[in-house]
Amino acid sequence: MAASSTPTATVLLLVLLACGGATAELLGLPLLPSNNEASNADSDAGALHGVNYASAAAGILDNTGQNFVGRIPFNQQIKNFQTTLNQIKGKIGASKLASSLGRSIFYVGMGSNDYLNNYLMPNYNTRNEYNGDQYSTLLVQHYTKQLTSLYNLGARRFVIAGVGSMACIPNMRARNPTNMCSPDVDELIAPFNSKVKGMVDTLNANLPRAKLIYIDNFEMISEVLRSPWNYGFSVVDRGCCGIGRNRGVITCLPFLRPCPNRNTYIFWDAFHPTERVNVLLGKAAYSGGTDLAYPMNIQQLAAWQP
Repeated sequence: MAASSTPTATVLLLVLLACGGATAELLGLPLLPSNNEASNADSDAGALHGVNYASAAAGILDNTGQNFVGRIPFNQQIKNFQTTLNQIKGKIGASKLASSLGRSIFYVGMGSNDYLNNYLMPNYNTRNEYNGDQYSTLLVQHYTKQLTSLYNLGARRFVIAGVGSMACIPNMRARNPTNMCSPDVDELIAPFNSKVKGMVDTLNANLPRAKLIYIDNFEMISEVLRSPWNYGFSVVDRGCCGIGRNRGVITCLPFLRPCPNRNTYIFWDAFHPTERVNVLLGKAAYSGGTDLAYPMNIQQLAAWQP
């Protein structure tokens, strides 16, 4: 996802995370159109103010989420972004485009689906090919190349969101015969997040006039789960909308009746947090300390001068 420090700058949203909408709102941005909406618009005006390239079930690896029809892998999202650039360049010119891209913030959050819809899926052979550490290394190698591709297209300010804790999401509880969390899942995620943070340091050192920051979604979600009552949540073990045990076997579907008071729930469906949690994550990413937003927060990144 991308946001801008100035309302006149071109804003390009690559990946909309759970907290992305709340962060964009704090930056004074409107709800941005999807790439499909922007592409089918009568003019390019929508693209000039931002585009959301997010795709459900998409991952760093092209084969992630292949059991979901129509998902758009991150590599294809980058190609879609390049198509948008070509369209805008014809309207405002290459020089103005480059300047606008330099003032934009690219909010990218990938990795969770590469575990949920790849490594942890029984119909994938990935777990037989790689152990946890090897797989996290593979993902970060691809991720580094993808972010460098964005840099080569003109991106300069990046927010890289880590994968949040998934051990206690309703889907994981539903898979467990005793309805308990699955800490082994978080043990898989930990090395990936650590390597992504290291990748941020490496790219900051190697990409001139670029600044990347890392958002620790894992710690943010873990804090809410440790002390839900401190944040006004009373339902922690099931989704507000879904089917099956813990409302976590099948995620929320159209026309399915949700819970009466979603504000008391941490999880909206089998996988995702509720809006209230998203707002908490967004505020922490926007103005939090270096323990959550490293080496600076989004508000500071928006004001950063190369």
